[in-house]
Amino acid sequence: MRPLQTATAILAMCGLFTGCAVTTPEMSKTDIINRIALDREAMYKNQELVNAPITLKEAMARAIKYNLENRVKLMESALALRQSELITYDMLPRLVANAGYDNRDNVNGSSSANVITGEQSLVPSTSQDQERHNSDLTLSWNILDFGVSYFQAKQQADRAHIMKERQRKVVHIIIQQTRQAYWLALGAQQLEGRFEPLLKDVENALADIDRIEQGNLRPPLATLNYRKSLLETMRQLEEFRDQLAQAKPRLATLMNLPPGQPYVIAEPTSQIIPEMNLSLDTMEIRALTMRPELIEADYNERISINETRKTLARMLPGIEFNVGSHYDSNSFLVNNSWVEGGVRMTWNLMTLLSGPARYSVTKTQTEITKYQRLVLSAAIITQVHLSYSDFFSRKRQYELSKQLQDINTRIYEQIKNQAQSGSQNHLNEIRSASDCLMTTYQKSQSYASLQNAYEKIRVTLGYDPLPETLPNHDIKTLSEAIGARLYTSFNAEPFVMEPLVIKDSLEKTQANGEQSTQSVTKE
Repeated sequence: MRPLQTATAILAMCGLFTGCAVTTPEMSKTDIINRIALDREAMYKNQELVNAPITLKEAMARAIKYNLENRVKLMESALALRQSELITYDMLPRLVANAGYDNRDNVNGSSSANVITGEQSLVPSTSQDQERHNSDLTLSWNILDFGVSYFQAKQQADRAHIMKERQRKVVHIIIQQTRQAYWLALGAQQLEGRFEPLLKDVENALADIDRIEQGNLRPPLATLNYRKSLLETMRQLEEFRDQLAQAKPRLATLMNLPPGQPYVIAEPTSQIIPEMNLSLDTMEIRALTMRPELIEADYNERISINETRKTLARMLPGIEFNVGSHYDSNSFLVNNSWVEGGVRMTWNLMTLLSGPARYSVTKTQTEITKYQRLVLSAAIITQVHLSYSDFFSRKRQYELSKQLQDINTRIYEQIKNQAQSGSQNHLNEIRSASDCLMTTYQKSQSYASLQNAYEKIRVTLGYDPLPETLPNHDIKTLSEAIGARLYTSFNAEPFVMEPLVIKDSLEKTQANGEQSTQSVTKE
């Protein structure tokens, strides 16, 4: 076997056996433990320390900056933007450089024969060296590929906008969750230490019941009812205490604080009662203009339209221009280097058969996208009305819970004074103290629900908690920007589009639709 053929066979066998022998090791426990340690370090890395009581605006700032879900959406948005920039390079011409080396173990010779007689007309000859080098640099540009790449670049740019809107939506949800969790955690902090003394009183009362029951000092039925009342009170107290214990960890999770890290919530000087001064008409227009889901639907419609244009472009013939510089070291050539150019048209005629069907599919997809936006718009208008009604309902419930808490506090003071004078038994005092504590807890819950309902309106309208640009992204700057828009800007911010103008256009559209329907009916 000749040397070149032997080398080729050896390389082929080595490649075959190497491909069959590729395996990967299993993950060891050491690798998993190391991965856990790195993940735990990365989750809380480069975060500003908590050195003071956390206010609401700081809690929101920490949730926006450090929440892991928001970080993922930010990275996805940045990736989509880079992909849109990368895909624009597909519109450029192709510049291909080739270089090669050829070697034969014998001469590439040939002879010719007379077609009629079959006799050899020329002696064997060659026009190619056994060893030669070649290279070329070719520039080609296909107009059809450029058109398709142009529409793909526009689609990818719209997808980058979609990722930005989805990141806006994540911020809205995080802010809403943080507002509710903050006020729940503040209520839990204010009630810390008030459950344990009352539970201790219940336990002492149960111990007294045990002694009374053992000594038969009271009728059995009265003793059992007394014990039942105490146990029900204990169950309610422990249930509310356990609920309060979960409030601060939930807020810590939203701010991405390490589990178990102690922190203090700043006590506000007064409870702000949110106000709603916008009309439902204005709220509807704002929601239809600013909601991230509807803006995403607009981008999806543009993507569908460009998909239709791509389908039409693929049905056209492709015209390709190419020009290139070539070099060949073959000594038999008269010119070892030359420049070559040309124009070529290619047309896949099968696209004329499948093209109409593809166009019909993309056109239908565009129509579906439009109707999906209409369905989403109707759902958003419904959300506006529901959130508006829920806000005033929560506000009324908070006012009632506040009055109820004040009454129970006054009742407890009366019963406590009577119990000290001996005119009330200890069970009534425990019940009254429990009721007072429960209504205090329910008032904090109602206030958190009111704040959540207010933030739900902001989310429903697509209101952004931060301005578009900030000089810095540290916690202090974010907190100040959020604090400036927590309550005042929401109601006072001007809005360019007037609801009456929209109503007039809608009425004209409906009137035109009715006229066209009547004309069709007459025909």
